[in-house]
Amino acid sequence: MSERRYTEQEEALEIKSLRRIIAAYANYQDAAERDVKRYERSFKMLPPAHKELLFHLGLKYQRLRWCISMNAAFIMNMLEAFEPPFDMSQYVNVSGHDHPSNMHDHSHVDCTHSSGRGDCSSISISRSNSQLDGQHCNPKEDASTHESSRETESKKDEEEHMAGCSQPLGSDLGTSQGVDVSCNGDTDASTAAYCQDKDVSSSSAVDNVTPRRCTGSLFKLNVPPIDVDKVRCIVRNIVRDWAEEGQKERDECYKPILEELNRLFPNRSNQRPPSCLVPGAGLGRLALEISSLGFVSQGNEFSYYMLICSSFILNHTQEANEWTIYPWIHSNCNSLSDNDQLRPVSFPDIHPSSAGITEGFSMCAGDFVEVYNEESQESAWDAVVTCFFLDTAHNIVEYIEIISKVLKDGGVWINLGPLLYHFADSYGPDDDMSIELSLEDVKKVAYHYGFVMEVEKMIETTYTANMRAMMQNRYRAAFWTMRKNASRAKAQKHC
Repeated sequence: MSERRYTEQEEALEIKSLRRIIAAYANYQDAAERDVKRYERSFKMLPPAHKELLFHLGLKYQRLRWCISMNAAFIMNMLEAFEPPFDMSQYVNVSGHDHPSNMHDHSHVDCTHSSGRGDCSSISISRSNSQLDGQHCNPKEDASTHESSRETESKKDEEEHMAGCSQPLGSDLGTSQGVDVSCNGDTDASTAAYCQDKDVSSSSAVDNVTPRRCTGSLFKLNVPPIDVDKVRCIVRNIVRDWAEEGQKERDECYKPILEELNRLFPNRSNQRPPSCLVPGAGLGRLALEISSLGFVSQGNEFSYYMLICSSFILNHTQEANEWTIYPWIHSNCNSLSDNDQLRPVSFPDIHPSSAGITEGFSMCAGDFVEVYNEESQESAWDAVVTCFFLDTAHNIVEYIEIISKVLKDGGVWINLGPLLYHFADSYGPDDDMSIELSLEDVKKVAYHYGFVMEVEKMIETTYTANMRAMMQNRYRAAFWTMRKNASRAKAQKHC
């Protein structure tokens, strides 16, 4: 692909956006500690008799702090492994603070392939002037906020500029540094006993871990609450894509797609494997599973939040279940028990580089429209798989047009997902364009661009749901397989 020149202003916006995202990750623990202190303030307001009845909450709050520190330890190890694609010392204001732009971000977040069988590609991000948006998630596990959480993110956030393709890492999967944690004298007796039992710390375990090439001024940023929510959303996405606990969701969402690919490409050749593009790849599990089936598979993701995490899991994991996080601690609502809320989740459930991936597996960082609207991508792919992706579009018609463009004649498009349009409620002085079509109209647009329906059904599923919570939001997701009809596509092209 040809690469255009970028202005200093565009590069400055990219660096500030990435710095803000790293700051959101780095400030995870401080933000979570503020929540715990709020719980404690409320507890102190109780009458003495009520405090006595709920005396165990004091221990719960200390356990929460320990869980937070373990999550933070993972996050800081992840940042330590991240190599920013820019000189992060550039474009810092004299005060040491960044001023977020007023632009919105968008994501759900020639391309090279990794050269060696069994190697996961690293995320090497080059520049493009693009926009990002939040992922499908349910930050507060609340029905009234579920359908607005992602739209709110798009309303409040600045533009994140990035695009480009991954570079092969070869056989070097890197290393991840463990963080020593131990109990200290600041905890009460009951908390110390809990720590002793778990051999962990209830205090910060990550004070000395700093992302490489990130300046100290980065951590002076005031992190907006919406950025904190995005980090917590990533923690839940880890469960969905890379933990045993997420297997049910993966079976609901990914299994029908994988079975359809198996059916459509029964005689896959190792010498000339079919190619599959996965826009909105998130943390990369679906793209990896497709590669393991014997496809040349490329995941495309726009969100730096996703890319930083997926790169760490794909490239720096040494063994299965290497890490443990506590993904459900940030909501006290709809919990059956404190133990359910504070339960650990280990990941990854498989070692990515040992998953039997096909030569050619890669992750491409960039905006789907900008990266794949290039002439070099025309008729380049045998299959396109979209999972919880279509409704991330400002203009869903443009998405469908590009999917048709990149597919070979006779190529297939497999889709699964809802139509919870991310920009549907973007009110404000700089309203984002948002084209919100019914499912019927989406199919009409697809037919216009040369697609013929082969398989169609509805599938019930969740997205990053806490399976032990008292409330789970379910989607009736549209699932289809459409084939690009060469004659119809050409006829529409010349209309």
